[in-house]
Formats: sequence, structure tokens, C-alpha cells
Amino acid sequence: MSEHQVVLYEKRGLAAWITLNNPEKRNALTAELVQTLGTYLEAAYADDGVRAVVLTGNGPAFCAGADLKNSGKMGTPGKRGGNPFVDLMLALRDGPKPVIAAVNGAAFGGGLGLIAACDIAIAVSEAKFSFSEVRIGVIPAMISVIVLPKLGEHQTMRLFLTGERFAAPRALEYGLLHRVVAAADLEAAVQEDVDAIALGGPVAVSEAKKLVRTVARLDEDQAFAYAEERIAALFASAEAAEGMTAFVEKRPPSWTKA
Repeated sequence: MSEHQVVLYEKRGLAAWITLNNPEKRNALTAELVQTLGTYLEAAYADDGVRAVVLTGNGPAFCAGADLKNSGKMGTPGKRGGNPFVDLMLALRDGPKPVIAAVNGAAFGGGLGLIAACDIAIAVSEAKFSFSEVRIGVIPAMISVIVLPKLGEHQTMRLFLTGERFAAPRALEYGLLHRVVAAADLEAAVQEDVDAIALGGPVAVSEAKKLVRTVARLDEDQAFAYAEERIAALFASAEAAEGMTAFVEKRPPSWTKA
């Protein structure tokens, strides 16, 4: 890694905050940034003291997309033999812990792919967004796989074709964001969701994330079969026993701060 750390990692209570830290390049997606972000994400997932991951940016932008000076190259092939940015988006989307995008500013192209891959997205009201690839003669290819299920074909088509910029309230309407807040309130809004997540059992929260991601890809019969199998396993778990006992005894379960 270069002397300047392009990604920062900090534990704040029960959350791991991962900050894109190359504001001079508007946190553009370089090979170094993608690799380091992936490394820190794995560290957060492996830490039992981390209940949620927060992804944010330093400076006026969240992420400007691919670093065009490097032709959008992301370094050596990823686990699937292709662009390692795909591995990063899948790690965000399919990882075992909730990931919250704390969108501090503008996000374009691949930056929107990061947001769409997160489980919860909260943005400042000043943030601007664009799938701007067509305006430089390319297409939002890799991120389309992540973005389409979130925005739907109808909205995605127009945004991909026009490359127009849209504001945070419109992104909220499209379904890209869950909340829009004043810049001064961003950290507090994120903390509200971190605290809410921490009230749930760690295994249950992980399984709930996996449930949403899995059921969305199955046909109805497969979805019900999967759901039945998972709920039976969880009802038989030690975590569920503790949760239900705590409820009956009117006390906080052991995984929460008493």
C-alpha cells in the first residue's frame, strides 16, 4: 500500500467504519482502493465484536466511480477470474453482516454499485448521483447486475440511457436509498440503525440478510422450502432459546447491552 492510506478502518462501538480516503480523486475506484476495501471488509466480518459495517467516504464525494486515468482497471483478476470489483460488490451484498452505506456526497458509476450492494443506504440531502457511463462511451456493465434488482428494469433503463444526474430525494423515490438526512445528522442516523441491528441476535441478523438475498433469487416453491428449513434450524438454536427465554423473563437477551 502507498504511504497515504486510501481506505481507513475504525471500530466505533459495535460498528466497523470503513472510509474511502482519497478525496483528491473523489474516492475513485483504483486497484489499491478496491483491494484494501475488500481486506478491511473481511476483517470486519471476522470480528465477533462487530455487529454492522458502515461504508462512507472522506471529502465531498462518496465515490466517483472508476479511476478513468487507469482505464477503470482494478488490478489482478478476482476470485471469479474477472474484475475484482465484482468480488467486492458480492462481498458487500452477500457477506454475513449488515453493511450500511453512509453516503456523504456524490456517487457516480461504480460508486452507485457500492451503494446498491449495501443492505441499508442513508445519504446526505446534498448528494448527487449518476450512471454516467454512456456519456464517456461505455456502459454500467458490472454494476447492472447489482443495481437492476434494487431499482427495477423500468427506472434503471432510463437512468442508464440518459446518464442524467439526480438528487438524493429522487434516489430515495427510486429505491436506491432508505433515508435522506442533513449532513450534520448522517452519523446519528447511521448509529440509529447500528443500535437497532444490535438488538437482534447475531445469528438471526445474519440469517435475515441471507434470507432476503436468497429468497429473491428462488422460485416460490424453492423459496418456501428454503424458508421452512431455515426457520426450523433457528428455532432449535441456542440463540433462539436465549431470546425467547429473555422475552418471557422480561429481560434483555445476552447479546445486548444490559
